[in-house]
This record gives sequence, structure tokens and C-alpha cells, in this order.
Amino acid sequence: MSATHEIDDATYAELEQIAARYPEARSGLLPMLHLVQSVAGRITPEGIEACADVLGISAAEVSGVATFYTMYKRKPVGDYLVGVCTNTLCAVMGGDLIFERLKEHLDVGNDETTADGAITLEHIECNAACDYAPVMMVNWEFMDNQTPESAVQVVEELRSGAEVRSTRGPRICTWREAERVLAGFPDDRADEGPAAGPASLAGLGIARERGWRAPETGSPELDGHDVPEEPAQKAAAASEADTSRAESETIEEEVRDA
Repeated sequence: MSATHEIDDATYAELEQIAARYPEARSGLLPMLHLVQSVAGRITPEGIEACADVLGISAAEVSGVATFYTMYKRKPVGDYLVGVCTNTLCAVMGGDLIFERLKEHLDVGNDETTADGAITLEHIECNAACDYAPVMMVNWEFMDNQTPESAVQVVEELRSGAEVRSTRGPRICTWREAERVLAGFPDDRADEGPAAGPASLAGLGIARERGWRAPETGSPELDGHDVPEEPAQKAAAASEADTSRAESETIEEEVRDA
């Protein structure tokens, strides 16, 4: 395989490495496309051809996948992809205002990149973090409980080169670095930042108070049969849940905020 404009021999070898992880090589297509984006900044024709060549499928098949998922971009992405949730809960909590403020502040529209190439802005239908609404993400890392003012502060810190940390995750890396992680090449930041916050742990607390537990695999409960409740057993199962790290971080956060 000769090197192309953007997919060189080293990247091609990594595409082969990804495909080799799976019993069916084609299952590696999604992380392979993330690797293409980490190198090229978007999904390129060269990247599509390289993936097709490695997997032994047509470029049309690769393109069909790349155009189906919104995480794959056909236009260049800035150093930081900022996604603002504008779905129902975040919207009514202020997500729409945040998105409008950022569009005005950055002088861009949806799915557009600032002139300096630093920020690409997009609205997202759901960040799966309703307990922290309104939420935005930077390169897929959470920025919780935002306001128009705090969102502007975040993007300005990113543009200035300052270190920015996710509210429930690691230091923010560049978009291309994040794409390499999604391709399956760790950056050793997985354990940075808190694992959970009070809102995420509220349900666990209620379960412990009421002695609830999830049914065990293969139990009659999963087959729709009524089973007598065993409060002591349920309480014990809930108490054994490994949430020590998340809870200790939550306590530390509450102490700092006190």
C-alpha cells in the first residue's frame, strides 16, 4: 500500500491493527473511521478508500456508514468540538440560550468552525446527562450545569490554550486526540476526574434505603414471575456495589463547596 495524501503507511498499519482485533474484520470499521479523523481531521476520500482496502469491501459501503453517524465529519473540525444539548430538558433549562450566545460570541452557525480553526460549534439532540442540564460537551467530555456566561468562558479558555477540565472527566484534549482514543488507542486519562456526582448517585441511595436490587441473571424475575421480596438480601446486594470512588469524590466536592 503506497502512502496517500493523508493516510500514510503508519496509519494504514494501524487501520490493519484495528481490523485484526475483531473476529469479523468489518466490525472494526467504526474505530477505523475515528482513526481516519484523528489523522485527517475529517472523513476524507483517501480515508474511505483505505478502510475499504483493509476490509475488502467497497468504498460505497464505507461511505454509507460514515454518512450515517453524526460523529463522523465530512468537513474539517476545529481543535475543539463544542456540542450544546438543545433537546427538551436542556433546552428548557437554558440550552437554547447557551447555543444562541455561543453562536453570537463565536460568529458561527451550527456545524461551523471559527476563523482561527479553534472551535467547531454544533447543537446535539441529547448528551445523555439530563441530571446535569443544561449540558454541553467539548470533544465528547461533559461540561455540566452550564450558563451562557460559563459556556463563553469555557470556549475562551480553550482558545487561549489554558488547561480546561471536564466537570466529570479528564483534562480536555484536542479533537484529533480524542478521536484517536475512540479508535482504541488510550491516552491514559481514563481515571482522571470524578466518576460521578450527587445527581448520578441519588438513585443508588434510594435503592439502598428501600432494599432494592437488580434481578440476578437467570432468576425467575427475569422470566416475568413474581418472586417474594427479600429485603435483607436486596440491601446487602446494594451495599456491596462498588461506588466508593464516586462517593468519596462526591463528599470531597461537597466539602469544597461548603
